[in-house]
Amino acid sequence: MIKREIYMNRIRPFIGNELIKVLTGIRRSGKSVMLELLKEELCGSGVSSAQFISINFENMSNAHLCTADALHDEVIRLASEIKGKVYLFFDEIQEVDAWEKCVNSFRVELDCDIYITGSNAKLLSGELATYLAGRYVEFVIYPFSFAEFMELYRTVFPDASVESCFTKYLTAGGMPYLSNLMYDETAGRQYLQDLYNSVELKDIVKRNKIRDVDMLERIIAYITSNIGTTFSSTSISKYLKSEGRVVAPDTVLSYIKACTDAFLFYQVKRQDLRGKRILTVNEKYYVADHGVREAVFGGNMRDINLVLENIVYMELLRRGYTVTVGKTGEKEIDFVCRKQRETIYVQVCYLLASEDTVKREFGAYQGIRDNFPKYVVSLDEFDMSRDGIKHRNIRDFLLAEEWN
Repeated sequence: MIKREIYMNRIRPFIGNELIKVLTGIRRSGKSVMLELLKEELCGSGVSSAQFISINFENMSNAHLCTADALHDEVIRLASEIKGKVYLFFDEIQEVDAWEKCVNSFRVELDCDIYITGSNAKLLSGELATYLAGRYVEFVIYPFSFAEFMELYRTVFPDASVESCFTKYLTAGGMPYLSNLMYDETAGRQYLQDLYNSVELKDIVKRNKIRDVDMLERIIAYITSNIGTTFSSTSISKYLKSEGRVVAPDTVLSYIKACTDAFLFYQVKRQDLRGKRILTVNEKYYVADHGVREAVFGGNMRDINLVLENIVYMELLRRGYTVTVGKTGEKEIDFVCRKQRETIYVQVCYLLASEDTVKREFGAYQGIRDNFPKYVVSLDEFDMSRDGIKHRNIRDFLLAEEWN
């Protein structure tokens, strides 16, 4: 296990207090491992593991606890045998019917510290979540960053250069379990395909009671092929019609929402930087893990410009930025990134191979008059910074502790 300090630093201030700690994110992104890291942290601070109650609801041996009443009775029974504060760890809590009721009850009945994980963004929306309103903090756990990937990859290949690590990352992606497979290409592809099928069937089809699975798969394939490209539900509807499948734009939207709820995709809205307003049409989408894209659909190296953009976008989310696509007149900026009072702008491209490309990427900032940092990120090895706009090699950009 690597320590994943980026998340631990955010969770630490809440350890031991009454707020419920909720860890969400795509299936197998490392949420269960985060629970283990939190247990280690607690033990290191003097808490006895005898005070822990841990239940994984995807384990069939716990199927009898998947109702609020059954879970409540079992936890109260176990807690009665524990001296001092009780630490509750519930993995994949969405498998429990009306789980919010019993979790809120524990908060009231017990001297406890509660940690839960779930693989659906709807976990904390809806009627039942009112039980927990204002009583929880949420942390999204993403697949490995390039820095995290490289740390584990070098435990298997100690002499791997930064460049060779990044080449592997481009196709393998950041799912933590790949290190257990020693980054074997065939085994890794099989694992990621199975992971994709699990997300599709368990977290999208079953949870949303989708009947037309073929239509869902076509929509997923379209979005995955067009990551980082602006399009609308209407354009997908027209494309599917050309393929002989008729579907209304509203249905497309509901299917996409089911995918984003399962953390398979992330939606990025466009913002008019002059009028300071969010545009309501033609969003962009990015996939949670580009390794899943390669395993299921292929083409990461062919579409390397889109994949690099995807990698940078996910890194921005990991670091806590709120991201939009910026529009100034006819020009578009890949990412406008805000965090508290901080703003940065980021353009991503494969290579600045021609003067036209240089003009296009650096010229995107022409209409921006503020003094916030502006970046052009590419695979070029030489620094091409100009006019106050910073150029960075993408590997250096991803590995930098701070951007300023």
